[in-house]
This record gives sequence, C-alpha cells and structure tokens, in this order.
Amino acid sequence: MRDGGRGRGPHLPARFSPHVTVAALIERDGLYLVVEEYSAGRLVRNQPAGHLERDETLLEAVVREVREETGYAFTPEALLGVYLWQREDGETYLRVAFTGQVHGEPSGELDPDIVRTAWMDAEQLLAHPQRLRSPLVAQCLEDHRAGKRLPLDLLTHL
Repeated sequence: MRDGGRGRGPHLPARFSPHVTVAALIERDGLYLVVEEYSAGRLVRNQPAGHLERDETLLEAVVREVREETGYAFTPEALLGVYLWQREDGETYLRVAFTGQVHGEPSGELDPDIVRTAWMDAEQLLAHPQRLRSPLVAQCLEDHRAGKRLPLDLLTHL
C-alpha cells in the first residue's frame, strides 16, 4: 500500500522533498542580468536565483535573492512560469520564475558564492549551454523572450 510519499513505515521510501527555488529574469535594453558562480566545482551562469526560506513568501524570496546575488533592489512585475526539473541523480527542483526590474546601482556585498554579475544578450548566454547551471536557465530565457507573463495575483500565500 502506498502512503502518497509521506514515508511512513519501515518498508516505504524516504519522504520526497523537492527543492523549491525562485529566479528572476531581468532584462534591460536587450541584456539580461546573470550571475556567475561555482557549482560542483565549475563556473556556471544562472539567473539570480535561490531557495525559498522558512516563513517567507515567494515574492519576498525572489526580492531577497536578487539583492543577495546582485546587490540590486528588485521589483517583481509578473510570474514567468513554474518549472519542474529532475536531475539525473534524482534531485528535484521546483522553480518559480519572475520577471521585473532592478533599480538604482548595485550596493552591498554579494553572496560569497557569486563570482560576478554581468549583463548579457540572449545569444551570449545561450552560446555556451555547458556553462549554464541547469536547463532551467535556457528554458526561462526562452519563455521570457516568447513573452510569457502571468499576473502576480495568481500567487496566494496563506
């Protein structure tokens, strides 16, 4: 008998716990804000992104992540999409991606994992797919370029 993945009983699999992350697609004059960081020992490119933390909303999480990873103040304007990705090793990520704008100049210290931030056009970013942190980076960029946008009021925090 299955228990819906709750992991009860000695013969049932461990509880399924996907990683919930947020990301920001920030475009200015045809350029996208990206971060370069080390992941599994290699330098990769990603949108400003990170994990949802306890007691915060998805909007609070994406604003925090953009500030921590780029130094910019970020205003979410639309929901880009919700993405489910399962890595080959079985780790699963649920990414909630937003679009919006940054304001002012970057300030403050960046997350220590960030090597640098850069503004790149889509062709620069996609020219080296092996340098992308995950396939989510390219998919979110493609969806943004295709004009996908959903209203923020679709999100409910109880």
